[in-house]
Amino acid sequence: MLSHEKENTPDAEARYCAGRRSTFASSAVNVGLSALQITAGFLSGSQALVADGVHSLSDLVADVVVLFAAHHSRKQADDDHQYGHQRYENAASLALGGLLLAVGIGMLLSAAHKIQDFGHLPPVHAAALWVALAALLAKELLFRYMLMVAERVRSGMLVANAWHARSDAASSLVVALGVGGNLLGFTLLDPVAAAVVGGMVGRMGWRFFWAALHDLMDRAVSEEQSQAIRRTLLETPGVQGVHDLRTRKMGDLAQVDVHLEIDGTLTVAQGHAIAALARQRVLDAHNVLDVMTHVDPVTVGAHPIGAA
Repeated sequence: MLSHEKENTPDAEARYCAGRRSTFASSAVNVGLSALQITAGFLSGSQALVADGVHSLSDLVADVVVLFAAHHSRKQADDDHQYGHQRYENAASLALGGLLLAVGIGMLLSAAHKIQDFGHLPPVHAAALWVALAALLAKELLFRYMLMVAERVRSGMLVANAWHARSDAASSLVVALGVGGNLLGFTLLDPVAAAVVGGMVGRMGWRFFWAALHDLMDRAVSEEQSQAIRRTLLETPGVQGVHDLRTRKMGDLAQVDVHLEIDGTLTVAQGHAIAALARQRVLDAHNVLDVMTHVDPVTVGAHPIGAA
């Protein structure tokens, strides 16, 4: 049985540095936006703008969680974490989802209270519209930058954080429409926009939370990824067949366990060399942390003999 975990390779280091840069950029934008939106929202009387500012503030907390997870997930395996620390990323996504879900529910409750008091809602100031449009532009540009970085380094956690920024852009669009409608005399549209933003945030949070929960429960990679790994193994010279291929998510990587069918007439050293080659081919071609292989001797053209 073969097992050697990947070290902190240059690619892993590049992923960490790129992720840190994009997350720091996100933090800087969210600090400025949250202060501007909440202040302008209170001064202009726009609940939707305040809600979007709180959303931006939750993004800042999310960025801190991502930075924490990215730092700890790159630690080497130790006596307490013998498979490494990659699941810090899954835990961060779980925390992100829980945070967004809580913020979304809070927004919905606040908006519902305002809608009940519809008759007492004053019109908002025109400045709220300009702030909402500026926030929309800033968040959309931030999303495009973060997604570009996430896809280049192939980080699921950074992709999640990028789409979180896109949800912010969408919420700012809703806020701009609500504020615009309010300025046209439809005062109910401002709290309605706040409720829509709350629903969007809550929905996004639930999706992240549910996906991360399944990853922490050893969810397998997609069927497409699993079949690609199987093909790589079967194309290795000397591998006659593959069975009991199992995978589980470890952050953005996967742990693979597999039984390889190898000609039983070969020596132990020859069988080991084939298994080592198969393992290395998977590590080189796929986003995999480690491959555990078990060699089953077979008579070529027949079923495994002594398969364990």
